[in-house]
Amino acid sequence: MQDIFKPSFILKSFPEILKYLPATLEIALVSIIIGLLLGFIIAIIRIKQVPILNKVLILYVSFMRGTPLLVQLYLSYYGIPLVVEYINYRFGTKYNINNIPAMVFVFLAFALNESAYTSETIRGAILSVDKKEIEAGQSIGMTSVTIMRRIILPQALLVAIPNLGNTLISLVKSTSLAFTVSVMDVMASAKVIAGRNMRFFEVYIAIAIIYWVICLIIEIVFRKVEKKLNIQEREIADDRG
Repeated sequence: MQDIFKPSFILKSFPEILKYLPATLEIALVSIIIGLLLGFIIAIIRIKQVPILNKVLILYVSFMRGTPLLVQLYLSYYGIPLVVEYINYRFGTKYNINNIPAMVFVFLAFALNESAYTSETIRGAILSVDKKEIEAGQSIGMTSVTIMRRIILPQALLVAIPNLGNTLISLVKSTSLAFTVSVMDVMASAKVIAGRNMRFFEVYIAIAIIYWVICLIIEIVFRKVEKKLNIQEREIADDRG
């Protein structure tokens, strides 16, 4: 039985796998930051019903939410070099496709995917804000920017935080797909270790624990942020009362 399953190998795997944890966290953080920025812009455009752009973005969000992230990652990885190659052919440029790091394709695919999901979260959160409060802000001469900053965003953030936390957790787990385009992250490291030692079960237990701990930390952080925002919202409501 000892030869079939070695619990000690689980602990032995951690140090080597964790060497690549920064790459996994980098993918998650860069993607969520870009995704939030793009998602906010998309949400505002859709709320404002900007002609043409609104319809284009509805199609974009539908496509990104309706197709697997792995497929989007492959489209990014194989599609961008084709676009660069066409530009070279069409305009006589000499951009070197081989100089594009695989991480760029990962950032692009993950960020665009996140922007589609976060845009719907942000849009729903903004629309949940009581219109009477917005009208009250307008009646006392607040500008649109001030209303957004002082009335809409604080309340929308409170509504959006739980979903944004779930989105980030989902993103961290999805980073395990990055190894499919030759990015060395914790998942890629685990596969190498498992293949080298033929201890797949032990190594995958180790990688499962790592992802689990990361997601638990994110969950705890977002719960604390949500609790703090709730307290602040109650204090503001009491002041208004």
